[in-house]
Amino acid sequence: MAESGTQAALGEDRPAPRPPIDWEAPEFLDAGALDDELRRVASVCHTCRRCEDLCESFPRLFDLIDSAGSVEAVKSADFESVGAACTLCDMCYPVCPYAPPHVHAVDFPALMIRQRAHSKGKVGLFERALGSTDRNGRLFGAIAPLANWAARRGNRLTRSLMEAFAGIHRDAALPRFHARSFSRQAVARPPAVAANAPAAGRKAVLYATCFVEYNNPGIGRAAQGVLAKNGVETEIVYDTCCGMPQLERGDIAEVCRRARRVAKALIPWIDRGWDVIAPVPSCALMMKTTWPQCLPDDPAVARLAEHTSDISEYVVGIARSEGLADGLAPLDGDVALHQACHARAQDIGAKAAVMLRMIPKSNVLMMQRCAGHGGTWGVMKRNFEIGMKVGEPVIQQAAESGRAYLASECPLAGDHIVQGMERLDAGRARAKRAHHPIELLAKSYGIDA
Repeated sequence: MAESGTQAALGEDRPAPRPPIDWEAPEFLDAGALDDELRRVASVCHTCRRCEDLCESFPRLFDLIDSAGSVEAVKSADFESVGAACTLCDMCYPVCPYAPPHVHAVDFPALMIRQRAHSKGKVGLFERALGSTDRNGRLFGAIAPLANWAARRGNRLTRSLMEAFAGIHRDAALPRFHARSFSRQAVARPPAVAANAPAAGRKAVLYATCFVEYNNPGIGRAAQGVLAKNGVETEIVYDTCCGMPQLERGDIAEVCRRARRVAKALIPWIDRGWDVIAPVPSCALMMKTTWPQCLPDDPAVARLAEHTSDISEYVVGIARSEGLADGLAPLDGDVALHQACHARAQDIGAKAAVMLRMIPKSNVLMMQRCAGHGGTWGVMKRNFEIGMKVGEPVIQQAAESGRAYLASECPLAGDHIVQGMERLDAGRARAKRAHHPIELLAKSYGIDA
């Protein structure tokens, strides 16, 4: 079969596969084996300290060792505080000098996943419910006005109750819900595909992701509109969430179940020569990296990973191989772009920045620090202020930039940055909302998404 458009354009960008997570091995959940591995990795990290300013986990780890006097003297139970601070941003792996194939073979994110798998029974009922994104999307979408009113920051009645009973911080920004999912909107209002565009003939499946499907359909409409403008025929396929919320709580078996289910739905499209695109980088990272790590012997999962692209990656691939369609116009202001951690962890380069700099007269400021959100982790009362602390450098940079537009490939990170700017005396911060980069490209094209 001929190579797909994505693979032809982007094959050289594909990173080496990450080592498998052997989650079904008997020693994976053995307390003694986990403790030994935590101490082994901690001793390597303590001598390096390259990741000390990435997040809260590493300062906690180093303080534990420094206070105890040695790795061996740290109490086993104290290592839990290190994992509790991990947002699973994955950013320590690509910068680690001891990552595989180094003899020390340090994969800190995989170790944190293992630690959470060991203690997943400690996750509370409300926190598990928060991660049930498909159920929540269908349920709260049916009562969207009421759900959005209840979740609104400043609603003292409902948000104080949510904090007291569900542990959700009363000030944390929560996603909005839509009565009509992205899939339904796409069927009702499909964009016309430009037959004479440079990339005419390409076909791509948009794996909607739970966030685009239920919380921000505008990202999906923008992606579909930009692709249609460039001649790419699209279909929307959404079967279930990628499992990132379940990964956050260490439920690897559920992540694998979802991986097999989504692969089963998407492989027939790949067989017919269609590419697969994920508009949210967390989901793209799950499909490209985490699923193959957890299911290294599943050929369908491996094949799906090879044919999946992040939306910015895919658009840049079109630009490189065929060229973008004419019609891009300057934006009415400069852009501060936050490169999401899960986009950086894909190890494909700063594709969103490359894409936005194709807009005429664009002035794009790249910001490459973690926003500190961490998905469902970031809205919990015990984590929210930690997330704000981790995100402070990028929040400050965004506020001081004075750019008209704030963009982030991660919608939750973008909202988190905006909320952080609101906390500052940021009259100088012009951006009042965060855009996905594909929304700004659609705006440049004059596409009403």
